[in-house]
Amino acid sequence: MFMASLSAMVLALLVGFSAPQGGPPVSDAVVGGQLTYTVKKNDSLSSVGARFGIDVRTLAELNGLKPSARLKEGQELNIDNRHIVLRALEDGIIINIPQRMLFYFESGKLVAAYPVGLGRRDWPTMTGDFEVLEKEIDKTWIVPKSIQEEMAAEGKPVKTRVPPGPSNPLGKYWIRISPSCGIHGTNAPASVYKFQTHGCIRLSPEDIADLFGGVTVGTPVAIVYEPILLARLPDGKVYLEVHPDVYGKAGDPLETVKRLASAADVESMIDWQEVREIVGAKRGLAQEVSLSPKNNLQGNP
Repeated sequence: MFMASLSAMVLALLVGFSAPQGGPPVSDAVVGGQLTYTVKKNDSLSSVGARFGIDVRTLAELNGLKPSARLKEGQELNIDNRHIVLRALEDGIIINIPQRMLFYFESGKLVAAYPVGLGRRDWPTMTGDFEVLEKEIDKTWIVPKSIQEEMAAEGKPVKTRVPPGPSNPLGKYWIRISPSCGIHGTNAPASVYKFQTHGCIRLSPEDIADLFGGVTVGTPVAIVYEPILLARLPDGKVYLEVHPDVYGKAGDPLETVKRLASAADVESMIDWQEVREIVGAKRGLAQEVSLSPKNNLQGNP
């Protein structure tokens, strides 16, 4: 049973139904919402963005702030963490790297969605089909030789193992999905929703505890790379979500939108001027691109 952690509650506000399995990523589901958040002591744009799954640059823009701005306790922030659900699984986990989101399904239904931290540009998270191989609490981190070499090159003390505790970057919970990659917690929660890991998938301490209690050994895990997402909701509204191509693996974003729109048969329903603005901004939010009834010019894709 999944617990209602803060980020899980916010992200589990489902609009629509379940995204289609397989095929092009044309969805019919959006999670998240728009809300007001009251800043707490020691909050920063980085930590709030990590908590809700919104990029620091986008969060700053929504609130008329600079990305480097310091927050004050009691200050109110506008939050928009709407994300398109890429596609559904019957059971299991799907992680979309550019989106930095993990979605968990049971019996074809989305039951939880979490922001995640992923691999650096020079140490990317791998894609493919995996499964949960092992679950462990309070795992000792055996530092890989490659990371030991990086520590030495940076002039840092070289560690070969880190026992459980506040200094362990794996946090309290570890879910292994390959010999070298796992889904785990962190001792640096503000690093979630960033590309800062050595390839593993990092969740906040609250979210990994929630996920750890739900998955079992054998749970399927799909890791995909889709920076451009399109959704047509049951009410007819069309949403577009565009992320930076962080690993440089995708093609032209506007051409991708055209392909997805054609696959969903929504080309004539879309405000293509709005599409171009969203493609240029790459805010990482699900934004409506439905053609306004007042606008008689549909434009060209």
